[in-house]
Amino acid sequence: MHRASRSLFIHSPVAHAVLSLVSCTVLSLGHAGAAYAQSPAPSQEKAQEQPVLPGVRTSDGSPVQLRSSSMLAEQPPGGPGIELPTFVYGDRLSGRPDLEIIIDGNAELRRGGSAIRASRIEYDQATDVVNARGNVRVNSSGNLFNGPELELKLDTFEGFFTQPDYKFLQNGGHGAADRVDFLDDKRLTAHNATFTTCERGEGPSWMPAWIVKATTIKFDKEADVGEASGGVLRFMDVPILAAPTFSFPLSDKRKSGILPPTIGLDNVSGFAVTTPYYFDIAPNRDATFSPTLMSKRGVDLAGEFRYLESAYKGELRASLMPNDSLRNSNRWSYNYVHGGGLNTGIPMIGGVGLSLNLNRVSDNNYWRDFPRAGNSLTQRLLANDASVTWGRGYFTTSLRTLSYQTLQDVTSTIIPPYDRMPQLVATYARVNAPVAGLSGLDYSVTTDYTRFESDRTLTRQPNANRTFALAQVSRPWIQPGGYITPKLMLNTTTYQFDGPIANGASSASRTVPTFSLDSGLTFERDTSYFSRAYTQTLEPRAFYVRTPYREQNHLPNYDSGANDFNFATVFTENAFVGNDRISDANLLTLGVTSRLLDPKTGAEAMRLGVAQRLRFVDQRVTLPGGLPVTDRFSDLMLGASVNLTPVWALDTTVQYNPKTNISERSTIGGRYNPSNYRVINAAYRRQRNVSEQYDVGWQWPINDLWGDKGKDLGSGRGQGAGRWYSVGRLNYSVPDKKFVDMVLGFEYDGCCWIGRVVLERSQQSVSSNSTRLLFQLEFVGFSRIGSNPLKTLKANIPRYQYLREQSVTPSRFTNYD
Repeated sequence: MHRASRSLFIHSPVAHAVLSLVSCTVLSLGHAGAAYAQSPAPSQEKAQEQPVLPGVRTSDGSPVQLRSSSMLAEQPPGGPGIELPTFVYGDRLSGRPDLEIIIDGNAELRRGGSAIRASRIEYDQATDVVNARGNVRVNSSGNLFNGPELELKLDTFEGFFTQPDYKFLQNGGHGAADRVDFLDDKRLTAHNATFTTCERGEGPSWMPAWIVKATTIKFDKEADVGEASGGVLRFMDVPILAAPTFSFPLSDKRKSGILPPTIGLDNVSGFAVTTPYYFDIAPNRDATFSPTLMSKRGVDLAGEFRYLESAYKGELRASLMPNDSLRNSNRWSYNYVHGGGLNTGIPMIGGVGLSLNLNRVSDNNYWRDFPRAGNSLTQRLLANDASVTWGRGYFTTSLRTLSYQTLQDVTSTIIPPYDRMPQLVATYARVNAPVAGLSGLDYSVTTDYTRFESDRTLTRQPNANRTFALAQVSRPWIQPGGYITPKLMLNTTTYQFDGPIANGASSASRTVPTFSLDSGLTFERDTSYFSRAYTQTLEPRAFYVRTPYREQNHLPNYDSGANDFNFATVFTENAFVGNDRISDANLLTLGVTSRLLDPKTGAEAMRLGVAQRLRFVDQRVTLPGGLPVTDRFSDLMLGASVNLTPVWALDTTVQYNPKTNISERSTIGGRYNPSNYRVINAAYRRQRNVSEQYDVGWQWPINDLWGDKGKDLGSGRGQGAGRWYSVGRLNYSVPDKKFVDMVLGFEYDGCCWIGRVVLERSQQSVSSNSTRLLFQLEFVGFSRIGSNPLKTLKANIPRYQYLREQSVTPSRFTNYD
């Protein structure tokens, strides 16, 4: 240690020097690793656990052990008003204190996050200017520059570099120029420059797969944007894009500007070209304007606006086609989604929740002509849903309006669901609360008022005002080895109809009580299968329901439907969803589940389950047109899930009819995922006399077929250059004897570029389908040209992985000198 005032120190054993330009600065001399700081040699036991600094030993001859250091921060030291010390090293050092210093032979100068190496360095302390010549190498926070001659002002990082090549840390992009002008440590201009992200090959004749050549390229590392003037993008030495000026990203950071065009081919709309313009309005707001030219239809003007606040977020999408040549009409659509909180400013109310999901299109044919527009799961039923919620303590309430735009087809008419204009719900709920001296009770009261409206020519029943109240109370007794929960429920409903119903009444009411008793036990034991230790469970469950019969078949049905038969619904009180039908019941559901659990993590390796209902009396309450349920034994529900290894997974469910010895419904699915970029998903689904389908999806390197398995570079980095991948999903209908949905494609990983070609075919109706061809050329770390199949592949292939997806920002010590 030494305290100095603008002094020069020479470390004579290695002919190195340290120059301090900061008054009263304490400096220490010693070795330092790229991402570690030196520490004293620990005991031999610890030495085996710590990394070793190669070629460096302590005074007693033992290796120098390294440890992680938080002092090596990603953000280089310094800032306004902060003077940093300057370190210089070299074979020979001369100069005058406080004036200049000259380093000859293996010269090196460091300050903050910058390091300069050269054969000779001259440093003028008065002007803070460095002149370096001969094999000059500059490392500025991980960005590298190499060339014959450099002149640079250290504090402001202003200067120039002649005939340099450069490589940027953020995206691995590199190039060369006749001259680079440094404006500061974040901005520079390269003249007669090139840029590519292709890794440098061997030999002077190497040419990258793609390269940008420009008169000037401005690099802004603060905004992570490059701007080329007089630039040409060449792929395989063929020019594919030229413009007086164009910009490109140096990272995934957003920026305003024209996005790469997307190109697609569709059997309905023809050849389509989209040229989006992106608006980076604010860190939490952006917009995109996407005009599209369709060869068969004309021009479509589409846009998207997104916003994100601490309490709410939303997204608006809209599209306008002034004149559709195929339909001879104006076409439009919009979708608006908003969700979050809203401060009313009223002290007694406070904040409320607001949710909007609005969808609308211009005409009934929109779903057929633009099948991929919008976010609705039901293409022909577009919901317009708005709700406001409020809660305080144990009380919550909501006001909702829900209406549908129904897109009718003369060949297949839809009976639209009822609009709710409005629906008002209030709930008071307590858990583990004392009531009348009894503790541990769970109880709630829910009331609901709904106005149901629809087109009576299609529904053929009157509109109505419905009010119902549901009160329930239960007392769970829960122990580690089991539980038992008795529950009482009372459902009462009143209707006011706009017109007479089937029995001539204009009003109706119904009150239905329900008692249920849920119970279960859990047994565990330690065991082992396939040389692995497991905790095995045996979990029997019994669920009893008693609901007396109340005649309801004369009531209109506004929102009720039959529950699907599965492991979740078989243990519920009501056989219907909604509130227009409450099923009468006197039944017992029995089930048992056995699981294999990892004793260390609790992860489930296997699950086997079986359940069946025993009905003591007939179920007489039905949906309109339905028949009473008279079977004393329901179908048997069987299920299995196997995940013994991360590579294989199996999931199956079978609904078996013991009277006919026939499977009514079965689903068998499996997944094989041995490593990154290798996954096969397969499923078989069958519902007797209704449907039968095979479904297969995959992503797999084709090179595996001839034994070239490549080197896995990790998720998001692919497996190296020159590899082909097959991607796809096939959904085959056995009754129709055809593929109803299909995605087929190929990806080629050229290391610094990726090519994709995907054919997508989706069934629109019994007699029509939509087919489109997607092709894309991705220049890694630069841009994408063509249509975008990635969203299609991600949505259709479970566990599909992008071949390039940077998830971690590289450290500036990656290129540390």
